[in-house]
Amino acid sequence: MDMENKIMDLRSLEKGSKFGYMYYISYDGKAFDTFDELKGKRSVKEEFGKLMNELGFTWAKGIQQAGRTDAKVSASENILYMSSNYSGDVDKLIEKFNSKAGKTVKIRIKAYKKTLPNLVFPEMVEERAYCYKYKASKITRTPEEIEKLCEELSGTYDVSRFTDYKGKRLKEKVRRVEVSYRDGKLYFRGSSFMPKQVRIMSAYILTDSMEPLPGKFLTLEEIVLTEEMNNLIIEEAPEVVEENLVRAERMGDIYIFYVDRKKKGEFIGSRGRNIKKLRKKYGSIVVREIEL
Repeated sequence: MDMENKIMDLRSLEKGSKFGYMYYISYDGKAFDTFDELKGKRSVKEEFGKLMNELGFTWAKGIQQAGRTDAKVSASENILYMSSNYSGDVDKLIEKFNSKAGKTVKIRIKAYKKTLPNLVFPEMVEERAYCYKYKASKITRTPEEIEKLCEELSGTYDVSRFTDYKGKRLKEKVRRVEVSYRDGKLYFRGSSFMPKQVRIMSAYILTDSMEPLPGKFLTLEEIVLTEEMNNLIIEEAPEVVEENLVRAERMGDIYIFYVDRKKKGEFIGSRGRNIKKLRKKYGSIVVREIEL
């Protein structure tokens, strides 16, 4: 972490009351009409946000996503990012969400990670991986033809031929994509590669057509985060034990110490004597007050 970014991260942790939360989710695309909020349509984001709000989790500046999926497209892994000052037990929140969602919403929270707030989250995604499983009876090319096309279409190049008119108008048309064929399924992995492109390319590889295949056979399988994003993940630091310290977390080489508001002065020490000793021991430390 360079010094400029480190200073900015320290200020964000010291001055703000919010954290960023990355919720790893899975969902059945057939249960939704769209991914983003759209009036009169059942959307992944809206159903997720509605239930989280009912459970007491509020956020600022909207919900961002690691991957935007088309109508009827499922996900075994996607990430929704939110900035919030939520102070409750997130594990219990997830337990309640999954219990309630199983009855009403076809979304499940698999895990969560804590990070800095107010990130431009889509920029923190290195690549996305998709799987297209089409009915064998509708595949018109032979396995040999399919494998050859997968090899030919893997690489970094202008992929605008595999998109609609909106995609052709994008400034950045050159994308990196890897395509493979295993057990009757097509696998795609790439940077900034979109579901519509996957469906059009799947049609070309499997059926020699440029008409996008149905979204219900497509699954977003994996999100790969950038190295920068992985360095911004905040983790528990149970190995840190100090007097008047309630708990500690760590983000790279930055420690976050939580102390009882009533004990903060004692924890810092007269003229900062105690915190100076701790900073010699641990390096960069941010002290945050909590109510016990």
